[in-house]
Amino acid sequence: MHLLLSGIVGSVAYGLAGPGSDVDRLGVYAAPTVAFHGLRPPRESVVTTEPDVTLHEAAKYCRLALSGNPTATELMWLPDDCYETRTELGERLIAVRSAFLSAPRARDAYLGYATQQFRKLTTRDSSVGGRRRSAKHARHLARLLHQGRVLYATGVLEIRPADPEWFRAFGERVAGGALDEAEALVAEAERDFDRIRTPLPERPDEETVERWLLDVRAAFLPPELARR
Repeated sequence: MHLLLSGIVGSVAYGLAGPGSDVDRLGVYAAPTVAFHGLRPPRESVVTTEPDVTLHEAAKYCRLALSGNPTATELMWLPDDCYETRTELGERLIAVRSAFLSAPRARDAYLGYATQQFRKLTTRDSSVGGRRRSAKHARHLARLLHQGRVLYATGVLEIRPADPEWFRAFGERVAGGALDEAEALVAEAERDFDRIRTPLPERPDEETVERWLLDVRAAFLPPELARR
């Protein structure tokens, strides 16, 4: 495994972490190129829970990011202080991050994930543990909608909002019973996506993404094969 790019993601990166928040890490790695031709292909992902680390092999990472997956996408847009590993190929991945973006996939992904958070809000109980979880789901709902709209309007993924306290306060209000605020926020976001004239293309630039991936494969060929 050759780690190409990794960093701290999630609530710490967003500036929304609380005293009990986990530190989540995400990364992209390259498996040896010849391993894909053996009897047992390399793993596509490696996940641990203590600590919370998710690593995706380069091809799987590209597929996730091309689909608009918000968690995968944010790795390429992190603030500098959140990166822990930045190799030359990792820097090149950051340099082509806009190639992964497309208007319909961004809209579907961010609205879709926010809607999932809303569904979780409607099924949680209001006990102490349930309220804490509800506040977390509400914060993530608001964060996803904010990020999605900014990305859709500007082509730039904003990881750390300017006013994190607003998201915390929103989460507490919704957890306290103001589900109508969450429902209204989703409806407002849907209207915004309809009216925004986005600079994002209809399709991602898969040619640029594949060029990066093929360079990764070439970089991890055995020297005797790379010279042929």
